[in-house]
Amino acid sequence: MQRRTLLIAGAAGSATAWLGAAQAAAMRPWAEIERAARGQTVYFNAWGGSERVNDYLQWVAGELSTRHGIRLEHVKLADTAEMVRRVRAEKGAGRSDGSADLVWINGENFLAMKREGLLFGPFAETLPNFRLVDVDGKPTTRIDFAEPVDGMEAAWGMAQLSFFVDTARAPVPAPATLDGLLAWAARHPGRFSYPRPPQFIGTTFVKQVMLSLAPDRAVFARPYTPEAFAAVAPALWAWLDKLHPLLWRQGRQFPASPGAMRQMLADGELAMSLTFNPNEPANLVRGKTLPPTVATFQLAGGTIGNTHFLAIPFNARAKEGAMVAANFMQSPLAQARKADVAVWGDPTVLAVAKLPAEERARFGGAEPLPGALRDPQPTWPEPHGSWVEPIEAEWLRRYGA
Repeated sequence: MQRRTLLIAGAAGSATAWLGAAQAAAMRPWAEIERAARGQTVYFNAWGGSERVNDYLQWVAGELSTRHGIRLEHVKLADTAEMVRRVRAEKGAGRSDGSADLVWINGENFLAMKREGLLFGPFAETLPNFRLVDVDGKPTTRIDFAEPVDGMEAAWGMAQLSFFVDTARAPVPAPATLDGLLAWAARHPGRFSYPRPPQFIGTTFVKQVMLSLAPDRAVFARPYTPEAFAAVAPALWAWLDKLHPLLWRQGRQFPASPGAMRQMLADGELAMSLTFNPNEPANLVRGKTLPPTVATFQLAGGTIGNTHFLAIPFNARAKEGAMVAANFMQSPLAQARKADVAVWGDPTVLAVAKLPAEERARFGGAEPLPGALRDPQPTWPEPHGSWVEPIEAEWLRRYGA
């Protein structure tokens, strides 16, 4: 027993020492960090499934090279969980020279990395551009799936569940409530669906329904328990049982991805679809992928939204380069370009109204483009990350066959 106690104490002491070293590394003078970053190669592990995103990251790479002498290599991922597994294996093997320096992350993956000690930091609130982040108006910049960020990841972009409908094919006004959505689906059978969970947008739609029907959303800010799930799940399944016969293929099959649904809408097979980027439909209309008759809306009262982040693995080789890259990607220049519908259309994390006039002007005029969201609704925080797996498992049990 005494030996076990000593081992635990030793492990705790090592963890404390490592955390102290990480904090000291992040707290160095910024000019010193910038000098150390020059000449480093930053391997940025990020989803690679969008041409717009990939093109934007190529621009970021060029700016970092010119401004800071940093080489940014985009390691394209199909699923961020790949990177989590890799860093976990590196920790198990005792590797201090990790394969990832910066990662695009949030939600379950952040929760896993934070709890397993796979992240460097805290560093996020030491970045010079953190002072521009809208932590008051956008509280999810400090909370990730109900988990405190604690400075272990830097806010990069905003997202919120939104719907878009081709008004030429479905002239009935877009639904504003879940009851309205059922009525719309009854008027347009087979013209709506949602991606099959565990695809992220599909799971988010299911969570949206669950939160909308719950008498008190506060329960979702706490970790999952079977008792809490049993109290709120019956209403969810009852509502989905009503919706599914009205969906594409009567809910016996579900589209594989939002991309598949976009194509189905463009082809006229669907009349309504989903996105987690409220600017995406305007981007698609501008690129002539969707017709100008597309309109974007959110359910009255609010829809689920979150912030996506940049994090640094505990064993990153180019920690300084990663911090400088994250700071640049939070700059008004980079955020405005990312928010531009012609480039990506990813909503900014910055408090634009508080920026100096010259920086504020980068974000363009207020006149919405065709297909743009015109009546934004409040953002509802994501349920705690521990709810995701039980929701998906039960959905698959009921509807996944």
